Amino acid sequence: MRYMTMLKNEETGWFSGSFASAASVANGSAMQASIANAMPVQYAATQRFTRDGSEALENRVAEICARVAAAVARLIPPSQLRGLLLAGSYGRGEGGVLREAGEDQPYNDLEFYVFVRGNWLFAERLYGAALREIGHCLTQVAGLEIEFKLLTVEKLSQSPASMFYYDLVSAHRWIIGDDSLLAACGHHRDARAIPAHEATRLLMNRCSGLLFSAERLRRSDFGPEEADFVGRNLAKAQLALGDVVLAACGHYHWSCQERHQLLEELEYVDGKLPLASLRRHHAEGVAFKLHPHRSPARREELLIRHGELSALGRCLWLWLESRLLHFPFTSLRSYAFSALDKCPETHPLRNRLINARTFGPASAWSRHGVSYPRQRLFHALCLLLWEPEAAANPALLRFIQFELATGATTFAGLCAAYENLWHRFN
Repeated sequence: MRYMTMLKNEETGWFSGSFASAASVANGSAMQASIANAMPVQYAATQRFTRDGSEALENRVAEICARVAAAVARLIPPSQLRGLLLAGSYGRGEGGVLREAGEDQPYNDLEFYVFVRGNWLFAERLYGAALREIGHCLTQVAGLEIEFKLLTVEKLSQSPASMFYYDLVSAHRWIIGDDSLLAACGHHRDARAIPAHEATRLLMNRCSGLLFSAERLRRSDFGPEEADFVGRNLAKAQLALGDVVLAACGHYHWSCQERHQLLEELEYVDGKLPLASLRRHHAEGVAFKLHPHRSPARREELLIRHGELSALGRCLWLWLESRLLHFPFTSLRSYAFSALDKCPETHPLRNRLINARTFGPASAWSRHGVSYPRQRLFHALCLLLWEPEAAANPALLRFIQFELATGATTFAGLCAAYENLWHRFN
C-alpha cells in the first residue's frame, strides 16, 4: 500500500501559509494556534478524490485531509480515537471539479466522520463543541465548508438502514483507520434495504431547493449570487428526480455515474412517469455534479428551467406518495389536506414528544400531535411550490400558517418559516 506523508508546516505551500494567516486574524486564539501548529499525520492515499481533477487539486484536498487528521488527533486521545473517515462526494471519488481561470478548484463540502470509543452522547458532550470550532476554523482557511460528525461503530452498526448510511458505508475514504471498523455494518451496503420513505425525503429536500429558488427568482434585486444559487439547486433537482425513481424501485447506487446507467436501463416503472425527460435531466445533473460551474444564466432562462423541473417534481411527488401510501392522490391540494399519515414509519408517542418540544406542550395533544413534524413540511411544500398563489388564498394561507407555526402572510415570509422548520426536520 502506498502512503503519503505531508511535509512540515513551513514547507507545505499555500496551506501552511493560509493557516498562519488564519491564526493571526483570529487574534491568536488557542484553537486556531493549535490547528496552525499541528503536524500532518501519515495516511493511506490509494484513491482519488475526483474523477478527473488536476494533480494540484488532488494534492490540495489531500493537504486539507492531512491537516484535519492532525487537528483531530491533537483533540482526541489515541485511546479514544478509532478512526477518521471522509464521506460525501470527495470521499466517494466523485468530488466536483470547478474549473476557473485555468485552474481546478474544489467545490463540494468536506464531510468528516470521527469514530470514537465509548458512549456516543458522552463523546458528543466531550468533543462536539471543539470539533465544530475546528470545522469553523478550517472552513475559513480552506475556503470550503468542512463539517465533522461524531460516531461510534456501535451506533452505526445498530442503526437501521437508510440512504444516508448506505452512501457512508458503501463508498468513503479513510484518513485514519480502515474498513475493519465497519465489519458489523454490512446491512448498510445493501441498496435494496433502503426504506421507500427515504425516496420521499430526498424528493422533499431537492424540491425544497426549488422552493427556495422560486423565492429568489421573485426578488427585485436578482443578481449573480442569486443566479448561482438557483442554477446550483436546479442541477441538484435534475440529479435527484432520477435518483428518487431508482430509490423507490430498489435500484439506488452510491455512484452518480452508476445510477445514471441504471436509470438508462430501467425499462418500465409506470406509464405516468416521463422516463425520457427524467433521464435527460439526470444526465445533466451528473455532469454538473462532476464539473460544477457558476451559473451565468439570466432570470428568464432560469425561470423556464425552474418551471420544467417543478412540473416534473409535481408529477413525481404524486406518483411516489400514491405508491407508498397506497392511495391514488389526484392533486397536490388533495394530498396536503388528506388526513392520511404521511410518515407512517414513525412512532406516535415519540412524535407527541417531538411536537411538544418543537411547537409547545399543547401541540402534543392536538389531533396533529401523533404526526411527525416532517409531515407539516410535506403539506406546506406542496402548496407553496405547486400552488403559486397560495398566499393569496385565505383558506390555503391559514392552512400553511398552521403547518409552519407562523403568522407570515407573504410568499417570502412563508418560505422563510418553511426553511426554518426544514433545517430541523429535513
